[in-house]
Amino acid sequence: MFTGIVTDIGTIDTVRAQGDLRVRVSTVYDTATIDLGASIACSGVCLTVVDKGAGWVAFDVSGETVSRTARDMWSDGRRLNLERALRLGDELGGHIVTGHVDGIGTVASVTVEGGSHHVVIAAGHEMAPYVAPKGSITVDGVSLTVNAVEDTPEGVRFHLNIIPHTADVTTFNTIAPGQQVNLEIDVLARYLQRMESLRGKS
Repeated sequence: MFTGIVTDIGTIDTVRAQGDLRVRVSTVYDTATIDLGASIACSGVCLTVVDKGAGWVAFDVSGETVSRTARDMWSDGRRLNLERALRLGDELGGHIVTGHVDGIGTVASVTVEGGSHHVVIAAGHEMAPYVAPKGSITVDGVSLTVNAVEDTPEGVRFHLNIIPHTADVTTFNTIAPGQQVNLEIDVLARYLQRMESLRGKS
């Protein structure tokens, strides 16, 4: 379980194909405090630490995970938003995040407004029922509030405001139009949609 509050930007050092992908990520985390088998969210994807050393952790990334995450995410030099798993007693600064990608979005536009960035993301019809104005969504592992929503023939477009602090401590400082991003819907929206789909069937 995570909160969508990024605590480090890691960088993929190496990617090796050995059945699954073995991905090594550099980090400022004190890896002595990270157990093998621990969970870390990597740009919204919950992965298990399978190896570690001073200043780095390694993960096995399955073909299924690669197929369901943003294009070119698992490549040398890629920067990742990192978050360690929530511990009992930690502050819930964002919202409840599971680290399971529900869909892929594409950045439609990025414009500067004041000191912030106005980001518009387009996604398919499967995401449309779960995106609501003032609701929560996780984009590349970052907990964000949706400012506005537009339904389109292709699906949905939603608007985000990225304040300077968020841009500084996440990979949003280099986000660009055309880039794919990992999306996770709010867990409450997931259950509400399921309940609505079953309404009247019982």
